Amino acid sequence: MGRFNVQVVNWTQMHDCYGDVDRVPALLERVELEDDAEAWEELGYRLVLEHDLVFPAGFAALPRLVRLASRSARARGLAGAILRRAAGHHGCDDLLADRADVIAEFRELLDRHLRSRPADYLATLRDSLAAKEEYHWAAVLGDFTDDFYHLACPHCAVEVTVAIGDHGRYSAIRDWHLGDVDRRDLRPASPEALFGTGRWLHEAAVRDGHEALADGIAHLFGQAECPRCASMFKIADEYTSANRPVLRQTR
Repeated sequence: MGRFNVQVVNWTQMHDCYGDVDRVPALLERVELEDDAEAWEELGYRLVLEHDLVFPAGFAALPRLVRLASRSARARGLAGAILRRAAGHHGCDDLLADRADVIAEFRELLDRHLRSRPADYLATLRDSLAAKEEYHWAAVLGDFTDDFYHLACPHCAVEVTVAIGDHGRYSAIRDWHLGDVDRRDLRPASPEALFGTGRWLHEAAVRDGHEALADGIAHLFGQAECPRCASMFKIADEYTSANRPVLRQTR
């Protein structure tokens, strides 16, 4: 720890969601002294407006949040919430780029937390995805107990429902009266065939003893058969293509 200087911030230019420039540093000082629940709550809504938008003060606060994150679940969660929204049009690309070392430190911290098999494993996994700039999967990854993905077949354009959960792992045509009809079993990817994000997710889940999660990931990054035209397609590729957020322009 300690590869960055948490003090070098010009707070007079770092407004929060209320336009204030002095409140966030005061709140950070409070939570650094003690685990103040009221201060954490106020920090949350000043840095991430309605869990949707992030402000300059959020990125400015990251070094101090990450410094606290090894001993504070609130700090870890707030830093993750900020990074999960970093793909948006916040106008703070330079400020975010200046936090590259901090984010790398946070990735390592999150990985250590994952290895401890915590109760908040899935939330930590999502935060890890955001720290890797995998914003789409950070937003949509579920626990595969009752997950459904709606996408268009890339060959015939029919809407296909893909289910990965306790009730089955299949592709189907959804009928609002009959339910999921003409079901076809999914074809999970083998661990050796996975690459990129899918491989990292699967290896982490296997390493940390989350077999059900690993199995769901293998299916999500596997193949589905279209019930209409019987063509095969990669689920993750089609779902990502249809749902990837509009990212900010980077230089």
